[in-house]
Amino acid sequence: MPENLNVLFLAAEADPFIKVGGLGDVAGALPRSLHDLPPEVTGGTALDIRLVLPLHSAIKPEGFHPLMIFPLSFKGGDLHVQVLESNLGGMKVYFISGEPITASGSVYSSNSALDAEKYTFFSLAALELTRQLDWKPNIVHANDWHTALAGYALLIKRWEGEFPGVASVLTIHNLPFMGPDVSSIIEGYGLSIAQTGLPEWARALPLSLGLWAADALVAVSPTYAREMLTPEFGSGLDDYIHGRKESLNGILNGIDTETFNPATDPALAVNYGSVTLDKRPLNKTALQVRLGLPQDANVPLLGVVSRMDPQKGIDLIPKALEKLKDLPWQFVILGTGDPKLEESIRLLQTEFPERVRAEFKYDSGLARQIYAGADIFLMPSRYEPCGLSQMIAMRYGCVPIVSAVGGLKDTVCDGETGFMIAKPTAGRLKTAIKKTLSIYSDHARWETIQKAGMSQDFSWKNSALQYFQLYQRVAAQLVAR
Repeated sequence: MPENLNVLFLAAEADPFIKVGGLGDVAGALPRSLHDLPPEVTGGTALDIRLVLPLHSAIKPEGFHPLMIFPLSFKGGDLHVQVLESNLGGMKVYFISGEPITASGSVYSSNSALDAEKYTFFSLAALELTRQLDWKPNIVHANDWHTALAGYALLIKRWEGEFPGVASVLTIHNLPFMGPDVSSIIEGYGLSIAQTGLPEWARALPLSLGLWAADALVAVSPTYAREMLTPEFGSGLDDYIHGRKESLNGILNGIDTETFNPATDPALAVNYGSVTLDKRPLNKTALQVRLGLPQDANVPLLGVVSRMDPQKGIDLIPKALEKLKDLPWQFVILGTGDPKLEESIRLLQTEFPERVRAEFKYDSGLARQIYAGADIFLMPSRYEPCGLSQMIAMRYGCVPIVSAVGGLKDTVCDGETGFMIAKPTAGRLKTAIKKTLSIYSDHARWETIQKAGMSQDFSWKNSALQYFQLYQRVAAQLVAR
């Protein structure tokens, strides 16, 4: 077992520098949690983890220090890689820039060719950065398709005698998003498409190449790891992933329990905890006032904070609520996305003008007020690799109704910390909401469910320890070969 463990952590986004979705939460919190693991947990192993990100145009390089410029070999002439350095809680953070990155104005563009160029360049430049730093990682940890090619390039170069003893880990946050064909692009960097045994349609996609090359694969929840082996959730690669089953792990994501803390959250009208749960209804009143809903503490308030996406089961909600119009409830939804889904919510608001409020935008403050003010949180996802919203909701005493998929199944205890529907259908969601509304009227039982959810430990320290142990195993296995 190495006395020192060096880890290069690659991601397309990471909070607080840049955040578009859940990956930003994970890549912002997991490396920091690993960096902060105490010596008594690491058994004396010194863990040096460094985060590397693209220098997106939206990132303000305030306080960043120019570190180096180096060439990256490319057909027709070298590409220049510029590197800036910062730190996050004492952890080194590198930002990579260069023409393929500056050519794309956003983190993820609608132009797949631009994204292919950008993230291929970034992945290979990040790998080369370790040599330029004269800092040898034991582990290169990539996340999703955007950085998966780092693991692929690492394996090819390892075969050629470069990067000896360096292993790769790939975390799959969302398997269906495999990235665009990169065969012609990687050839420009001197890499070829290896004989992988992947299906023909997947042989030149970044994520599938990463799946083939990585020494260890991680799904973002234990249930999602099992689901990836099935035709329903395997995105056409279930048979192939079966062949890599021994390398597949399921490690649940966590949440930042310091940031998401109802006792200290500055976005709330009134702070509270499980011991002071009697203060929580004041946040419900404040939310009703903000949204222009009738102020009634006894009417159950249902909430959603989500992308408007069929994956999230948003289309099931209007159908379910329309069948429950004779029962008392209010409903608020925050999010943006699919225009058809947004329109279905607008129609619901038109049908129930005194009950429904929709905000089609991203607003982190309002999101927190919904977690703290709503009584019930709806998350009827068709698939959910991990999900963070249900964990945040429970931490804020908002009781979730979720589908029995992915990380939702791993985090919600049916009847104890929330409620679960076996399959995401409008009928099952309606039945679950009706049942939950009936339990809501039993104040003592409802409070028991709230407190049980609030007592769950969803902090990153648990996940970080599992990743650390995985790093140790993978590094030791590679050395033993």
